[in-house]
Amino acid sequence: MTKMMSNVKTIALAAVIGAATLMQSGKAEARDMQTITVAGGCFWCVEADFEKVRGVSEVTSGFTGSTVSNPTYRQVVSGGTGHYEAVEIEFDADQISTGQIYDLFFRSIDPTDAGGQFCDRGDAYRTAIFVSNTAQQQAAEAAKAAAQAELGRQIVTPILQASAFYDAEDYHQDYYKGTERLITRGGIKTKAEAYAFYREGCGRDARVEQLWGSDAPFIK
Repeated sequence: MTKMMSNVKTIALAAVIGAATLMQSGKAEARDMQTITVAGGCFWCVEADFEKVRGVSEVTSGFTGSTVSNPTYRQVVSGGTGHYEAVEIEFDADQISTGQIYDLFFRSIDPTDAGGQFCDRGDAYRTAIFVSNTAQQQAAEAAKAAAQAELGRQIVTPILQASAFYDAEDYHQDYYKGTERLITRGGIKTKAEAYAFYREGCGRDARVEQLWGSDAPFIK
């Protein structure tokens, strides 16, 4: 029965993953646009994942979870502000529900790790869900309980009250598909190539697949 329920969950989650080009086609007008905020380690990776989801119109990389105003990327990753690297996900609730997005989120991270994510360690890379109303709170709690039951391990990702969200510098937005050329440890690469090199080297997909297996929605 547990295996059957897991398979059903996998099919249901897979159904909400669509090509980014389809979700941007504009053939259907959005009717109920909503925004949620999550932190899942490197915001480049979370942005890249959720911009593939049908019904998601925009994902913005930024910082939240602290009272320090207008932080810079360098300030945040140095650990001096208490912010999380996070993303705002804008979506059409007529195409995908808040709960479905939270389900996808838990299965795209390591929610058992309280010290960061994958190779990225420290407070800036902790996971969290930030809620701004009762409906989000209830959906987040339900998704967390379902993920914990499926994984069979304690999930440490907290559900926190939303606070001010600050957009990261333009340099970080849509990093995963950038064409600007950079000098990296692996040689001269475009942003997109550097992102792919980083993501593989950091072990994100390998760890997510180890935890979630076929229920990991963004594993190729």
